Amino acid sequence: MPMWPGRTAVEIAAAVREGWATPREVVAGHLAHIEREDSGIGAFRTVRSALALAEADAVAARPDLAQLPLAGVPVAVKDNLPVRGESNRNGSAATTDTPALADHPTVQRLRAAGAVVVGLTNVPELCVFGTTDSVYGIARNPWNPARTAGGSSGGSAAAVAGGMVPIALGNDGMGSVRIPAANCGLIGLKPGFGTVPAGIGDGDWFGMSENGPLATTAADARLMFSVLAGEDPPRADRPASGPLRIAVSVRSPLPGVGVTAPYAQAARDAAELLGQAGHRVTPADPPYPVWLGAAVLSRWTAGTAADAEGLPAGLLNRRTRRHSALGRVLARTPLPHADLRTRLRERLAPFFARHDVLVMPALARPGPAAGPSYERGWLSNLITSTRYSPLTPPWNLAGWPAISVPMGSLSHAVPCAVQLVAPLGGEHTLLGLAAEIESRRPWQRIPGRDRGPAVARGEST
Repeated sequence: MPMWPGRTAVEIAAAVREGWATPREVVAGHLAHIEREDSGIGAFRTVRSALALAEADAVAARPDLAQLPLAGVPVAVKDNLPVRGESNRNGSAATTDTPALADHPTVQRLRAAGAVVVGLTNVPELCVFGTTDSVYGIARNPWNPARTAGGSSGGSAAAVAGGMVPIALGNDGMGSVRIPAANCGLIGLKPGFGTVPAGIGDGDWFGMSENGPLATTAADARLMFSVLAGEDPPRADRPASGPLRIAVSVRSPLPGVGVTAPYAQAARDAAELLGQAGHRVTPADPPYPVWLGAAVLSRWTAGTAADAEGLPAGLLNRRTRRHSALGRVLARTPLPHADLRTRLRERLAPFFARHDVLVMPALARPGPAAGPSYERGWLSNLITSTRYSPLTPPWNLAGWPAISVPMGSLSHAVPCAVQLVAPLGGEHTLLGLAAEIESRRPWQRIPGRDRGPAVARGEST
């Protein structure tokens, strides 16, 4: 039967392991789909057509093919992680085109599991903002190409949502996996600190950045996470937990930045579904500290300043220059260096002693229109990113796992989403809850396929 594109990673790997398909057939089918579709989406900065086919043949020749958890599965990699033999441009004309000599550890793990890297995906310059647009292209939402795919893992999310790959590797320093996942109707997991190898730029934005999966199903997300985390054996399923104590909150962590009605309702709907599944659901707001916004801003900007160090400033776009200039100032203050992660965890500890998981909106409003936002000023980009995605950064500072899960659709013809958060070590709990939501309210995985998203909601822009 035809398998490509549009099949899940779990389905593809099983077909290859059982001999129903070859890695070359799978990869060739996805490469053909990329060639047809990506000119209107802008997911990829570079596609490794010939090299990917050679890599697929190498996977087919492996003596352990029948045991590989990602046998022959095409995967896209965010263009701020080294891929052997490819340049790592990080969305910038200021970076070098020198090929990387070695894979990032996460790429090593994916390849060891049998995955085939078909290309590197577009990012905003230095992965700074919540839209993906740079000199290398604009990543558009496959559900509505007039809208952004989100950022900074927008190219990876667009590649998965567009059916160009079943799974993709992204990373998340302020929501950069969860934001594009929410825009594009995917599951996007930010693992907890230290669970998956980081090594993203210079210092991981003071420890806030983590590498994680983007996928169309909970099973694919779990399998990819399991590979990235080095779990042995990697699994796409896991026995469900007993009844959990779940808090639902629709409050924004940032004063003055509200959540629009459809995203608030999506969180309540998800909580209701989980209540119907037997979990104990209670409305409750986390005690966000007043210094949260300043703490996050200092690490975000100072981390960018570290990443920009040594790059020719004249080749950076103006929003990046302004962002890193502020970061250089804030890096001389105690804010980026103070142990605010411990303080935040201590403040949240009583809340999470009463609740196992927090359900909340993934975004505050729909992603903005797709376009060359890098041509606009820094303040305009800061306001745009802050207004639509204020709910993700606290969990980067805390270093706790958080996941975006599709939940219905919006009148802009793009998906809606919720965010689930758990304390350190809770990745499989979150993935299990995502699977429960998926089973009770299935979402359309790819535009034009499967069932459509749940009833559209009205919303303000």
